[in-house]
Amino acid sequence: MTTIPTLHLNGTGKTTLRDEYAAAYDAIGKAVDALVAATCNARDFYPQGTDAYYKARDERAEAFDKLRQAQHYVGEVLMGICDQMP
Repeated sequence: MTTIPTLHLNGTGKTTLRDEYAAAYDAIGKAVDALVAATCNARDFYPQGTDAYYKARDERAEAFDKLRQAQHYVGEVLMGICDQMP
């Protein structure tokens, strides 16, 4: 379970928090799109040996997973903030 900031008078402004987390969510989405667009072709790896492409493909999949985890976290925080707003 993600710890959500509590909106209150002595804390960061609600619109500031919402806007910052919305921007972070969008930025991660753009990072995912950029990684999707980045070439990962076997012909760029074969001089390194027969397993290099498969290793690179697995590393790329791991990077996608990390981006998805980050976007999920930011999305949960953003929803938690929005749920507290009138």
